[in-house]
This record gives sequence, C-alpha cells and structure tokens, in this order.
Amino acid sequence: MQKEKELPSKLPYVGTTIFTVMSGLATKEGAHNLSQGFPSFDCSPRLSELVSHYVKNGYNQYAPMSGVPAFRESLAEKSSLVYGVNYDPETEVTITSGATEAIFCAVTAVVHPGDEVIVLEPAYDSYVPAIDLNGGVPVYVTLDAPDFKIDWQAVKAKISPKTRAIMVNTPHNPVGTVFSKSDLDSLAELVRDTDIYIISDEVYEHIVFDGEIHRSMMTHPVLQERTFVCGSLGKTYHTTGWKIGYCLAPKALSKEFRRIHQYITFSTVTPMQYALADFLKLPEHYEKLGAFYQKKRDRFNEALRASRFSFTPSKGSFFQIVSYREITDEYDYDLAIRLTKEIKVASVPVSVFYKDKKDDKLLRFCFAKDDEILDKAGEILSKL
Repeated sequence: MQKEKELPSKLPYVGTTIFTVMSGLATKEGAHNLSQGFPSFDCSPRLSELVSHYVKNGYNQYAPMSGVPAFRESLAEKSSLVYGVNYDPETEVTITSGATEAIFCAVTAVVHPGDEVIVLEPAYDSYVPAIDLNGGVPVYVTLDAPDFKIDWQAVKAKISPKTRAIMVNTPHNPVGTVFSKSDLDSLAELVRDTDIYIISDEVYEHIVFDGEIHRSMMTHPVLQERTFVCGSLGKTYHTTGWKIGYCLAPKALSKEFRRIHQYITFSTVTPMQYALADFLKLPEHYEKLGAFYQKKRDRFNEALRASRFSFTPSKGSFFQIVSYREITDEYDYDLAIRLTKEIKVASVPVSVFYKDKKDDKLLRFCFAKDDEILDKAGEILSKL
C-alpha cells in the first residue's frame, strides 16, 4: 500500500493545543483538572430556563449574520452602562462563535501579507496562528516574571513602518495581570496619529480582584477609535461550551470584520443568543462575578500557603500562576505532565505561551472549580 502523503501545513509548528493535551491527560489519569480554563459548576438556572424557553418556542433557525438584534442591543446597553461608551448595535456590535473567532476575524480584517503585528508574550496560543495564516509577521515583546509589567519603551522600539496592529489582553491569560490607566495612556501615545490597530482580548472583563477595575481599550478615545474589543459570554456566565463571543468596534472596522465573519461561521447558535439578550438585563450576575471568583482565588491560594510554591495573587482572570523553583528545576512541561500522572493534579506549563518556550519555572492553575476540588488540589500540592 502506498504511504499516505502528508499535506503541506500552513502551521507546521503547531501541534495539538496544550489545553487539549492536559485535559485529555487529566481525564485519562483521573486527575483533578485545574489545567483548561472552564468552570466545574453550571450556569444560572434562570439562564438555562431561558434557553429552554427559546428552544421550545421555535427559535432554532439561522440567526442574522451579525447576531440577533436583541442580543446586540443588550451588549450595546451593557457597554454604555458599565463603561460609558456607546456602540451602535446595528453597525458596531457583531456576535461570533466564541472570542477565538472574534480574534481571528479581527486579525484577518486588518492584516495583509508582510504586515507586522506586535504580540506581548506570554500570549494566548491562538494569536500567532491567526497572524501567520494571514501572512502577517508576529513581532514579540517579552514580559518578564515575576510581575510581567509591560515595558512600553520596548514596545515602541518594535514599531516599524510595517506595524499594522498590536494585540493586547487584559485581564491576562495566563499571568493574571490587568492594565492600569498608565498602560492605556502609554499605548495610546504609541498609536496616536498612526494607522496601527488594536486587537484587544477582554474575555475576563468582569473577573478582577482586590478593588481593581477593568480598563477596557474602549474607555480611551484614542484607543476606542482603532480597537476591536473581543469578548466572551462563556467566561462571564459559566457557559464556555456555548462558544458565544462578540466584537465591539467602530463602524468602519466592523464592516470589514463582518466581511470575514460571514465566511467563517456566518452565524452563531440562535436560542442562546435570545436567552443571553434577556439575561444581560440582569446586571447583578456580572457585577458579582469578581467577588465570586476572588473567593475562589483566595481559597486556592490559602490551600497553597503550606506548600513550597511561591506566588503573587492573581489580579484578574480565573488563573493563578505559581513558581516551583523551591521544589525542582524540571522543565515546566515535564513537571506538568508528571504531576498529572503521579499526584493527579493537572496544570498548564507557562512556557507554552512563549515563542521560544521560555521556562521561568511557572505553572498555571485554573481556580474556576468547586471548593472541594480546590481544597483537595491544594492539599496534594502542599505535600510536594
């Protein structure tokens, strides 16, 4: 039999994502899965009831390409209420099949072959493939442990006549940092009077801690006019499996964004959109989210106090990174695999978020889990 010929790859450096690898291994080993970023608890019963209502009442056909009008209107109302920024739901709000699609469409909308895109690493793993698939050139600025503070002079030094976009993420996955007002001002000064666009991943917008606030790119006038704000209802409402995201962007940006979106997924699941349109009118559910997850973060961190791990409490997202330098000098990927197999606690090695697999001896744990899982995982990890 003739040997099967491999298809030439557009992404030859990409294998199976670390999240699939670690979750699959956790399932195989019967481990506590603190690797992939999804809750172990369900969404509000009221939200489930709303979905059931719309399914049973025939809202099961294609939604409009840009999203159900009522849903777009609810998102626009929330942006006005929370951030004081107005988007036209007809022309500036687009519903997508998850924030990953929104990010891909935003990159595709602005990046042409040879264009450079600045990426602040560690970076979520979908950013660079989106750039590469569009013929763009990722230009990296590395943020250093332990504080991962952005050196805006270093970013400025990477800007060239070919720079088309800068990708930002706040609250940050994997390291849990959040943008300050100074960060917004510094970024605005870099792009003022340029044709550089911003693609902003803000899926954890409502998960910030210790009195911090989420500073969206939309809240700065210089940034708002050039930013694709990519968000997710999955993170906000414990419904990651629904894959419902959105993009908020000025009319001209949204017009091009939709040209791409219509040929990727065209539309997003209909009954969930109607349900979310109603549920967004109950702001207490997202207003209390930060406090809810701060209790989770604090519980997990307290469970680690007796361990040899060191850490600075996460400022946002539902991830906590920890240093294991006092425990072992193993490569973080090897350690994550070993701990999943031997002590049955799964994590994600932070090196996978760097182009050159920079190993700072850090693991990422997801604390969007039931209390008993956090307690047990912390107890096990404290014995290392």
